[in-house]
Amino acid sequence: MNVQIVSDKQAGGQAGFKIFQQALADGAKVLGLATGSTPVTIYEQLVASDLDFSHLTSVNLDEYVGLKADHPQSYHYFMQQHLFNQKPFAKSYVPDGANLDAAVATQAYDRIIAENPIDLQLLGLGQNGHIGFNEPGTDPHSTTHKVTLTPSTIEANARFFDNEDEVPRYAYSMGIGSILKAKEILIVAYGEAKAAAVAAMIQGPVTPEVPASYLQTHPNVHVILDEAAASQLD
Repeated sequence: MNVQIVSDKQAGGQAGFKIFQQALADGAKVLGLATGSTPVTIYEQLVASDLDFSHLTSVNLDEYVGLKADHPQSYHYFMQQHLFNQKPFAKSYVPDGANLDAAVATQAYDRIIAENPIDLQLLGLGQNGHIGFNEPGTDPHSTTHKVTLTPSTIEANARFFDNEDEVPRYAYSMGIGSILKAKEILIVAYGEAKAAAVAAMIQGPVTPEVPASYLQTHPNVHVILDEAAASQLD
């Protein structure tokens, strides 16, 4: 893992932008994207840049089950607001949270991933070590699947809703096995609350209890941390 420690989220956004910029210079055609507060400063840098995504494809990690694409808290809506409206791609894929038939929805997304091999995958890191919505205990060979969100993840995501009761209990997520097929991975974490997960991801054993620890098995991973998130590293 190539670990870079930055001063704050804005510096992290600039560092992440440079990795995206280099990937495009190297010929990347498919970008794997993430939602949540962590990647926002990277997206701000991408929007402000002169990079052109109109010939590229994007594939998002996950989506809440039960939310339509136009729901203000759907990840499809998030991506429109933070990136796609300003920097459209030739094709953009997000799991279909409105499709309640999990088998159909997940198999369809696996086909999309197979047809669009990801060159650079952006990830955030959950406080419990999850990547995407792959919670502790997830099979490392998993493909797209329906996930029951843990109480800690529901609590962490409640800040985006009026109250915790409105947070969906399920999501469709790209699996760990799917994530690890990306040619290059960028994972970003900020804040002291992520420090234990960061240390377990980088220096702990590779274990299903810390899904992000499987990134240790990937040959090309960039890690961007602020000082607080890096505070428990040896």
